[in-house]
Amino acid sequence: MTPLHHIGEFLRNLLLLVPLGVVRLLFLMLLVGLLVWVLRLPNSETAPEGSSKPFENLKIWAALALGIQILIYSIL
Repeated sequence: MTPLHHIGEFLRNLLLLVPLGVVRLLFLMLLVGLLVWVLRLPNSETAPEGSSKPFENLKIWAALALGIQILIYSIL
């Protein structure tokens, strides 16, 4: 085996020590953080200029998609 194989095997064994519950929580927190960021975006950046229709705001649809993903991944 080459030295890279040994390094890769060491990293693999190290990552196997991380419990799946922790990985799941970190992944969900990543999605929640992304949702908070999307919700804090100004409307001027997420909707066309001069738009008065709420369904044209992409922030609503992105938040909905992220909310569904958070729900699905928290159930599975």
